[in-house]
Amino acid sequence: MENPGFSNPADKLVLIVDDDESVRELLEFVVKKEGFKIEKAADGEEALDKARRNSPDIILLDLMLPKFGGFEILRELQSDETANIPIIIITGRYTDRSTSEMIRQEPNVKDFFEKPVKPQLIAALLHKILRTQPQKKG
Repeated sequence: MENPGFSNPADKLVLIVDDDESVRELLEFVVKKEGFKIEKAADGEEALDKARRNSPDIILLDLMLPKFGGFEILRELQSDETANIPIIIITGRYTDRSTSEMIRQEPNVKDFFEKPVKPQLIAALLHKILRTQPQKKG
């Protein structure tokens, strides 16, 4: 009998958004190893374009980006068809308690990590979040 909570990682697209190429490559390695498809963006403008064009199942988002910062991206993603995409924040920016609480209050932010983050935490969280997502109509 098929598990209704199971979803095939190969059917899921993860958008990795970070301006640091080495971080993008590390996250790409982790995400691909788990079997997910990936798309990458190096700045906020590219991230918004790819999110709108490709409708990813989840976004791994850095806060400090050129062309649009992470907070602006969060706001923009709430304003259109991308409003239901779950987001995991992964940032190198030091955040005080009030800032991290503010981030966690964003509607689609599922979790928040400061760099460096353990790859196995990201992998487990991707599976947990995507397992609970409804299947896309396509």
